[in-house]
Amino acid sequence: MRAVLGIDTSCYTTSAALAADGRILGQKRRLLTVEQGERGLMQSEGVFQHVNRLPALIEALMAEAGDVQIEAVCASTRPRPVDGSYMPVFTVGTGYARALAAALHAPFLETSHQEGHIRAALVDTGLKPEGRFLALHLSGGTTEVVTVDAGAIALAGGSNDLHAGQFIDRVGVRLGLPFPAGPALETMARRGNAEARLPIWVRGGVCSFSGSESAAQRMIDAGALSADDMAAEVFSCVARTVAKMIVNAAHEREIHPVLLAGGVASSTLLRELVEKRVKKQDARVRLYWGRPELSGDNACGPALIGWERIHS
Repeated sequence: MRAVLGIDTSCYTTSAALAADGRILGQKRRLLTVEQGERGLMQSEGVFQHVNRLPALIEALMAEAGDVQIEAVCASTRPRPVDGSYMPVFTVGTGYARALAAALHAPFLETSHQEGHIRAALVDTGLKPEGRFLALHLSGGTTEVVTVDAGAIALAGGSNDLHAGQFIDRVGVRLGLPFPAGPALETMARRGNAEARLPIWVRGGVCSFSGSESAAQRMIDAGALSADDMAAEVFSCVARTVAKMIVNAAHEREIHPVLLAGGVASSTLLRELVEKRVKKQDARVRLYWGRPELSGDNACGPALIGWERIHS
């Protein structure tokens, strides 16, 4: 079988995947290691971990795939599809992909981390890659609303300071959780009670989480809430912010299908909260969620993008 190998080396996940005939054949990924109490990694440490982990992931992926012929290699070479978008961690995947493509006499194809997230999230939603819709990329490194029109991406809004995932991780680490803190904080949030005690700031499609995070830290300092209630307030705050951004952007652009992608969007609790709020605000807006396992950082998007380019 002929397939396309996709590679993505993001800030916190090393990943490789195979795609053929418009479907995912297999994937391997591994989170980078962050020490307890830390809120992230220096880019140099991320690069080091990717360099050490990517070969073993590709070896394991190919061993499971069996008799597969690689017809192209596609890598995420930058965070977003705009001029000047750059992070050192993506040079690892780019370098390996170029070398593999050259050795295999196969084309080397480039995409961006954001495009990969959106493409992976489209799987099984019914939305088409060549369609027109809004996408909310919600992760530790990105909180952006974009328009997608026949694959072309244009910015429609986003955070002007912290990203949703950063907000969640900063509060979670402060509460003693390991990084990334999202899954553990969600477990706590389901035990807690939220009363919209954290402020939100949204203007059109633009939001800010810095004020929300500062308020949360003050409440923690004052011992004003239990840890579970604090976790519930954080998820409520993100959901209220996201829902308002989505509805505002949909109104402004007159585009009502909205795809949600990114690691933060894999949260079951956040999905429940956002769905309820959006329905109350505008029943015309239709939300499409990526499969949870395809919402976090992964190489499935680059693999599918590569296959579609080769066979378009």
